[in-house]
Amino acid sequence: MPVPTPTPTTALPLDAYATAISLYEPFRSDAPHNTPTPGPAPAPTPTDLVHEALALLGGDPIAVRTGWLPDPADRLDDTAARMLLRAVLTVREPEPLPAGVAGVLDALLAGERLARTTTDAASLPTLRNAFPGTTYPAADRTALWQGDITTFAADAVVNAANSALLGCFAPMHRCIDNALHAAAGPRLRADCHTVMSLQGHPEPTGGAKVTRGYHLPARYVLHTVGPIVDGPLLPGHRDALADSYRSCLDLAAEVDDVRTVAFCGVSTGVFGYPRTPAARTALETVAEWFDRHPDGLDRVIFNVYGDADRTAYVHALTERNAPR
Repeated sequence: MPVPTPTPTTALPLDAYATAISLYEPFRSDAPHNTPTPGPAPAPTPTDLVHEALALLGGDPIAVRTGWLPDPADRLDDTAARMLLRAVLTVREPEPLPAGVAGVLDALLAGERLARTTTDAASLPTLRNAFPGTTYPAADRTALWQGDITTFAADAVVNAANSALLGCFAPMHRCIDNALHAAAGPRLRADCHTVMSLQGHPEPTGGAKVTRGYHLPARYVLHTVGPIVDGPLLPGHRDALADSYRSCLDLAAEVDDVRTVAFCGVSTGVFGYPRTPAARTALETVAEWFDRHPDGLDRVIFNVYGDADRTAYVHALTERNAPR
């Protein structure tokens, strides 16, 4: 059975693409700013913005040829219209949007972000506090959090990407790649496309790239390609998963204003990596990295979504031979 190979030295370095995607510039929305007038019109509701975006995309050849746009879009109820808009953006290639769409999407996504409860990385107890008596060496610099990573306010969050690094093109697919791109907006895919065009080849397993986070609470997204396990778990899978964690940590340390990083469960779920071995590798790799880079970052958060994912970390932290 083929096993992932380490990241080759031809992977595009940060300084070769950071300027092309304006990585260090604060994101500025294209949403129109209301100006006081004698009789100001009421601000558009999220429903208004959804239907306006669908109307503007109705004449977009790229969206039309996906077959997802009905005629007319207004016949949909509000929930179906929002799902349709997400589906269209999910299947749409990273081409320029029709005039006016970016501003409407910015207004919609910014409002949806404000409507969600956000968790701040600094508010979490460390693993030392959450698991008294743990022998885990990085317990003072790490935390475990169960929740939706699209609502998490760390400096950077990690996305489990595929080798094309363009996001998931399957509408409503329940993967972290799809969720992060949907919440961040289409600029995220556009940046990934720019990076991959400069690199000229798929992202190797174990590699990582960084982009801005746009409408996510996190300013940056670290995209990494973890191993796919389709059969027995082999040592090469473990090495490749460790490479993904190291690549993200090394890359985060290159970005001056990244001090907190939240990892999703890289390679678990649809990529098939068993949860508890994945948790052990994550814990071991992060502890080893902190040992070599004591001032590299302030906090690493292990994000889990489901109860089974949390149980895997609890088991890895509390079993007799817990990571040391």
